[in-house]
Amino acid sequence: MKLLKDMYRVIEFPKYGDERGSLVVLEGEYMDIPFEIKRVFFIYVNDVTEVRGKHANRESELVLICASGRCKVKVSDGYEEEIVELHDSRKGLYIAPMCWKEMYEFSSDAVLLVVSSEHYSEEEYISDFGQYKKMMRAGFAEDAEK
Repeated sequence: MKLLKDMYRVIEFPKYGDERGSLVVLEGEYMDIPFEIKRVFFIYVNDVTEVRGKHANRESELVLICASGRCKVKVSDGYEEEIVELHDSRKGLYIAPMCWKEMYEFSSDAVLLVVSSEHYSEEEYISDFGQYKKMMRAGFAEDAEK
């Protein structure tokens, strides 16, 4: 079974700029994004107290980037949890399959860009934290890596 520290990491993206402004580049297929990109979506909230995510993905690898504003991301393996604050568009949070995630404390101007290795499939979402913990304790994470 993977340890939590092996299920997420912060990635720094190259930044280019001159007197006209700055440019942050994200290239897929194992360059800046460590997987082939199949889906991209944005999360923004009207109510800054809203908690998003609250699930694990069975197969998807994700990179979360706060393109504007800031938010916090809680990651968990069912045993431990860590909190990562995203507030720099040059940094992204890589999240491996079977890592529980919750995004919260969005600033009013936050736009969270999510890059995914998989197309949407409702079947790959685990939205019950109790069920997730049971699966992780049963060694499901090892099966998900195959």
